[in-house]
Amino acid sequence: MADVRVEGPAVERAEEILTPEALAFVADLQTRFGAHRDALLAARATRRAEIATAGTIEFRPETAAVREGAWQVPPPPPGLVDRRVEITGPTEPKMAINALNCGANVWLADLEDANTPHWRNVVGGQLVLHDAVRRTLSFTAPEGREYRLREDGELPTIVPRPRGWHLPERHLLVDGEPTVGALVDAGLYLFHNAREQLERGSGPYLYLPKMEGHLEARLWALVFDHAEQVLDLPAGSIRATMLIETIPAAFEMEEMLHELGTHAAALNAGRWDYLFSVIKVFRDAGPEFVLPDRGAVTMTAPMMRAYTEQLVAVCHRRGAMAIGGMAAAIPSRRDAEANERALTKVREDKTREAGDGFDGSWVAHPDLVGTCREVFDAVLGDRPNQLDRQRPDVHVTSEQLLDVAGVPGDRTMAGLRGNVEVALRYLAAWLAGNGAVGIHGLMEDAATAEISRSQVWQWVHAGVELDTGDTVTEELVRRVVAEEVAAIGDLENLDDARRLFEQVALADDFPDFLTLPAYELID
Repeated sequence: MADVRVEGPAVERAEEILTPEALAFVADLQTRFGAHRDALLAARATRRAEIATAGTIEFRPETAAVREGAWQVPPPPPGLVDRRVEITGPTEPKMAINALNCGANVWLADLEDANTPHWRNVVGGQLVLHDAVRRTLSFTAPEGREYRLREDGELPTIVPRPRGWHLPERHLLVDGEPTVGALVDAGLYLFHNAREQLERGSGPYLYLPKMEGHLEARLWALVFDHAEQVLDLPAGSIRATMLIETIPAAFEMEEMLHELGTHAAALNAGRWDYLFSVIKVFRDAGPEFVLPDRGAVTMTAPMMRAYTEQLVAVCHRRGAMAIGGMAAAIPSRRDAEANERALTKVREDKTREAGDGFDGSWVAHPDLVGTCREVFDAVLGDRPNQLDRQRPDVHVTSEQLLDVAGVPGDRTMAGLRGNVEVALRYLAAWLAGNGAVGIHGLMEDAATAEISRSQVWQWVHAGVELDTGDTVTEELVRRVVAEEVAAIGDLENLDDARRLFEQVALADDFPDFLTLPAYELID
């Protein structure tokens, strides 16, 4: 029997989550699948080296039979038939209650990018999920205001997002070694809530982030099959939505659905992590892979249109739902003009998605639920989704998916400064334990920091010339960092955030994830 040790700081009510039985279940997952996960991470490096050598990615010839075969994923399960509005947010009590009360169809309970892996958040998030599933979640703010779940009407379907395969959990050791963060998050949730969810007419559903291909989806399928057997759940009752947010995964959408098999429910299209992956994978590929200001890379850019149209076409061909990207705007209740600008942008974005065939989309704030619903209602009418809408007109090529050079936009000093400032503000909040941060009217998470620091790294190594005539060098970036730190002023953890940003943005070799060195700085 494995030796299991918890080495994190004390967390209130932790004994309700970290029971001997739950820890034994997680330890079993770690023992069975930890080495498999390690091998897949090593395979990522090999795959990137192959892509770097070739200078491109192609659809895998060895999986052509999967792409050409006639197969379908199972129909959507209870609670995931209508997903027109999904609200995302961290598993923090107040925000969780607001999300569950806002009228969305699904709550993406984020244990990943909108969270931080402070032990209090890892355990506390599981407590919030436990209480939310049982409809007992409540919160009293320091000033005395009470937050409770509404008693009228249905609440959104709860779909947690565990951490990606790459992140460890050093506060929970199995045989003296850190566990896989994804197995901790998914394992604890399934152990405590899978049966309860089924008895309540829903099910144990998950979002799966940051995968790079079908072999990583296969590992999740193995984990789910084993969990169903151990927890005595009906076969195929664990269903998952996979985020297609890496460029290698964009070339394996069908294979990923096929490997997840009876557990597959949907695919989701993001933006910042996808662009971050483009930079990471093609960091040595030359000037044709250097992006303009990240704000200029909209979902209407040719390469992004190819990516989203491919996703919808693949999903509907295989009976899976296609879920659109994030509306990150934070509506203003004080500035009517700013609020209308934000809502107009969200409405345009969601109108494009609904028109393209997406079955639903994400919002980051309760005040955006109505706008998103209005748009999808206009397209869906009485239908719960658009699964019947096929896209035989879509024939996406590798060249279209990789058309970085075709993205319109400039490389500007304002873009450089924006990347530096937003990353600094976000990292300071992250180090304090807050993974969802409002910055300049947008709700930002770790993906924003990743694309921001990655773009700075890319511009330095490509010697990009900005609109001001300046060449982006390490010296220029350090000067901009110093100026932005001075402009931000007094902010908790700003010095640590500065050092971390410079570490990941100015390294000689590209750090795969900024959250890995950041994790070493927290408890």
